[in-house]
Amino acid sequence: MTSTNDDTWILIPVYNEAPVIADVVDEVLATFPNVVCVDDGSRDGSSAQVLRTKAHLVRHPINMGQGAALQTALKYALNRQGAKYFITFDADGQHRVEDAQKMLEVARSGAAQIVIGSRFLEQVKNVPWIRRLMLRTVAWLDPSSRKLGLTDAHNGLRVLSREPAEGLKITMNGMAHGTEIISLFTRGGWTVKEVPVTVLYTEYSRAKGQSLMNGVNILFDLFFSKRGK
Repeated sequence: MTSTNDDTWILIPVYNEAPVIADVVDEVLATFPNVVCVDDGSRDGSSAQVLRTKAHLVRHPINMGQGAALQTALKYALNRQGAKYFITFDADGQHRVEDAQKMLEVARSGAAQIVIGSRFLEQVKNVPWIRRLMLRTVAWLDPSSRKLGLTDAHNGLRVLSREPAEGLKITMNGMAHGTEIISLFTRGGWTVKEVPVTVLYTEYSRAKGQSLMNGVNILFDLFFSKRGK
């Protein structure tokens, strides 16, 4: 059976997600036939769990950070024949496949070259207050997020069409890559649109999330990296 999403690749960075990654991948594969997981030096058997699925697997021999894993996944997918759209998708089960499909349709329509999920465009539901504060603070302090008018710049669910995907060169290997990606979107001059999404905060995904201090550290990382250039 030919899928209408044959031209789309799902990019999943994986680090110590063995308890959930196989289920997450299988759910994604039911809608999107092309999935590449980058195991970023996991030590818990995550690769073995990915191999139980039909996803493509790339391994980093050591942990290099989520930014590096996304860049590896993007490079891999860009080299696949017929690849036109690229969706970044978290490994912990907090993103919904139906939201990814909805965002992809916006990109297909030509309304934007980049589509970003937002928890804050509609009524905010079940977003922990400390996380909400962190995300709002980072978005407010980041000039690129303000320029694009983004409400949820650090949402990991993103859809990129081919042109911005080819131009995206992530250099921040840690969690600061999220802010760097938005800065690259701004400098690239691509059209960006936010779409309302729902994030599923399970006990597992809450334990994997960032604290307010990590959000502040992101901005410090970017500030000092720019000063060093």
